[in-house]
Amino acid sequence: MILRRLPEEIVNRIAAGEVVERPASAVKELVENAIDAGASRIDIATRGAGRELISVSDDGRGMTPGELVLCIERHATSKLDGDDLFNITSLGFRGEALPSISSVSRLTITSRTAPEKDSAWMIAVTGGAISPPHPAAGGTGTTVEVRDLFYATPARLKFLKSEQAEQAAITDIVKRLAMAHPQISFSLAHNGRRAIGLVMEQGDLLDAQTTRLAAIMGREFSENSITVDARREGIYLTGRAGLPTYHRGTAQMQYLFVNGRPVRDKLLHGAVRGAYQDFLARDRHPAVALFLTIDPREVDVNVHPAKAEVRFRDSGIIRGLIVSALRHALAEAGHRSSSTISTAALGAMRTGSLPQAQPSRGLLHAAMQFQTPDGSSGFSEPSARYETPGHFAPGVMNYPLGVARGQVHATYIIAQTDSGIVIVDQHAAHERVVLERMKAYLETGPAPGQILLLPEVVEMDEDAVAALAARADELAAFGLALEGFGPGAIMVRETPALLGDCDIAGLLRDLADEISEWGASFTLKEKLEEVASSMACHGSVRAGRALNAQEMNALLREMETTPHSGQCNHGRPTYVELKLADIERLFGRR
Repeated sequence: MILRRLPEEIVNRIAAGEVVERPASAVKELVENAIDAGASRIDIATRGAGRELISVSDDGRGMTPGELVLCIERHATSKLDGDDLFNITSLGFRGEALPSISSVSRLTITSRTAPEKDSAWMIAVTGGAISPPHPAAGGTGTTVEVRDLFYATPARLKFLKSEQAEQAAITDIVKRLAMAHPQISFSLAHNGRRAIGLVMEQGDLLDAQTTRLAAIMGREFSENSITVDARREGIYLTGRAGLPTYHRGTAQMQYLFVNGRPVRDKLLHGAVRGAYQDFLARDRHPAVALFLTIDPREVDVNVHPAKAEVRFRDSGIIRGLIVSALRHALAEAGHRSSSTISTAALGAMRTGSLPQAQPSRGLLHAAMQFQTPDGSSGFSEPSARYETPGHFAPGVMNYPLGVARGQVHATYIIAQTDSGIVIVDQHAAHERVVLERMKAYLETGPAPGQILLLPEVVEMDEDAVAALAARADELAAFGLALEGFGPGAIMVRETPALLGDCDIAGLLRDLADEISEWGASFTLKEKLEEVASSMACHGSVRAGRALNAQEMNALLREMETTPHSGQCNHGRPTYVELKLADIERLFGRR
């Protein structure tokens, strides 16, 4: 075998395989170049999902004829200050994008440095073959056109997805870059049809980010998210975080940025997941857009040719900042729940009719005939003296969640506010209240326990008994005192006082399952929130329990002062608020 140097053309095509995986990769590189050139407007157009044409035009700093020749050479860049690879302040810096793209396409670059110049200059490259620069028509800035992408490497075309999928990938790339740079106007057209049109945002960074995110992620996200603004040791985190009840089945609505660079980083996604783990079920994902600003020397962006991955010098401080900032923001939201819940509830409602009553009996009799499936009327005793609209007792409407007016199906509390009604899931709401109480106790020391008058013996399989018995000392910190009682049973002497009369057998079985799943490598302190959540679930007011007026109103008042009470421990809403105006529209009054 003879050792030899690869031809430049082959080297460029290999590089193209790393840098330009699909049309969206080429769009990303070209738009980043435009941003680095100081553009205030960037226009992107594609045809055939980028296979036939990619055009990126900007009004930034143009290039001279000599720079046009240099820009298509490998590792030629204007963005590195000396040889310091750990002080990267631009999006591009490797000098691989243009030569890589030109080696597998038909590329033209038209550029003009200033309006007073006689003309723009154009250079063309076809499959790596370069034509000398020549004068051309064009305004200040640069236009790059990529035609017949991968024509020189047709095998790569077989690995592309459908036109719709490739087009969606391009749109996603442009959206991410537009989110990170709200001070720039962006437009995107696919096959002549406009897909994105964003104007330059005004105001300070936070205001500009918020407006741009609303334009891209939609009004629904804007209405159901909260501001994140935190600093720690020279690191700045801003953005928006969705309420826990505004969640998704995938992580597609998680947008993360480091120094204006869109990234897909496991550390950052893991930190987001950790911040929400107390509020969401394991198969649900929050919606966030977070922007991390950090000293370039503290982050390595030269990990991968596509520059989508980063490595932090101190990953612990980054994770800690994200988790604490998100949890602080969520705590500030208080009992707020996603507005999409009430919208969905109104959408599910349909106009209907009551059972037909005899004319002599009237509507009151018909209403009294309404029964739940089990034959009961479905309503508890009135929670307060009936008041005609507009004549409430003084101070009644000062409460955000209103005053309880009744209970339906021994599960849902109906409360009246000054602007509508609130429907509360009593079990979900109390579950969150109990969990937050328990967490508050555990932050300062062991949770209090209540001694059972008679110890309760729960029969379980031997593996479950062994798993619980091995963690007895750790469980005692939660107020749960237990010990093995033979090979197939466990004895409980104390239960957490916060749980009251709880389902002890169900709680032990769930804890045993979770401990077995976690394995011996985890301490219960590390899984504190999961353990507390399981306990809260088994100690909450159950669905099916009738509550009196005092109990219902006490729960409403606790919800108003409990952090995160808008959602249960699994991310489901604890209440739905229906505005009077919306209800009136249902009945045609508006």
